[in-house]
Amino acid sequence: MDLGAAAARLGVAVGDVERVQRLAGDGPSAPLPDKARAGVILERLAVRPEDADEIRAGWPDAGSPLWTPELRWLLDRSIALVRADLGGFEWLAPGPELPRERGPAWQHLYSYAYLALVDVVLDFHREHGITEDVSWTTLADLGRNLAVDRRMNREGWPVMQAWLTLHARGGLYELGRLQHQRGGGAISLHIPEAGPLTPAAVTASLDEARVFFPRHFPDEHYTTFSCGSWLLDPQLREYLPDDSNIIRFQRRFELEPYEQPEGLDPDVEVLRFGFRSLTTPLDQLPRQTALQRAIIDHLRAGRHWQWRRGSFAF
Repeated sequence: MDLGAAAARLGVAVGDVERVQRLAGDGPSAPLPDKARAGVILERLAVRPEDADEIRAGWPDAGSPLWTPELRWLLDRSIALVRADLGGFEWLAPGPELPRERGPAWQHLYSYAYLALVDVVLDFHREHGITEDVSWTTLADLGRNLAVDRRMNREGWPVMQAWLTLHARGGLYELGRLQHQRGGGAISLHIPEAGPLTPAAVTASLDEARVFFPRHFPDEHYTTFSCGSWLLDPQLREYLPDDSNIIRFQRRFELEPYEQPEGLDPDVEVLRFGFRSLTTPLDQLPRQTALQRAIIDHLRAGRHWQWRRGSFAF
């Protein structure tokens, strides 16, 4: 494969293609499930019908005119890239951001990579004694994120394609209300869009994690839970009542001193998660909840949100 020519045809930088080749090397890929089985798997992954229809329409069948040699190469090597880090728990981009408007093959290439890795990561889970209920609940974040991407008019996927490699490598587990990411002596907490963040639900999830990780990863030793999120911004206390779920969640953490995060704009992230939109003008955003009103009023006052990190004992 001529990487320069492939990059040009894919509409991406040569360095992005070279990175895929370097990280994937000659490592093994993994086959997609049979197309006849795809409907059952997509349903188990909570993929909504409209997204499932798109995925099936762009399926990389042999001889499909939708799939150029460069696209097939990128799919194969992206699968190999992620598989090479099976068991890893750091963020990992599976490949470059593609011009997704070119069609379903381009739009869902990394969804196909995820589908190919489902059996691989299920084997990893079984080797660690993890139940199928936890496995499928965790992996069903694919459907949730595809639905979010649709709501965001396709603005959300560049972040999500890297996020979902955590699930596909066994680096993250959804246990009750929270998602828990392994690594580095601390379990990193993530908050999916999955209902109220009640203290009881959070406590139950933390208690489950305190049993789950020593049982299934006995060689890893955790001392803290950590979280990085705009939801930990103390400025929210100016707007939300003390008994709100978010403020009670904040109180669990000892915050680190604030530093502007490199490569991340907290105002953008607040809009991403608070409204699932990056382009709607502030005066057109909904003001249905106290949180939405707080976000808008804060930004309209010329102030900025903070992405804060905090931790507490495991």
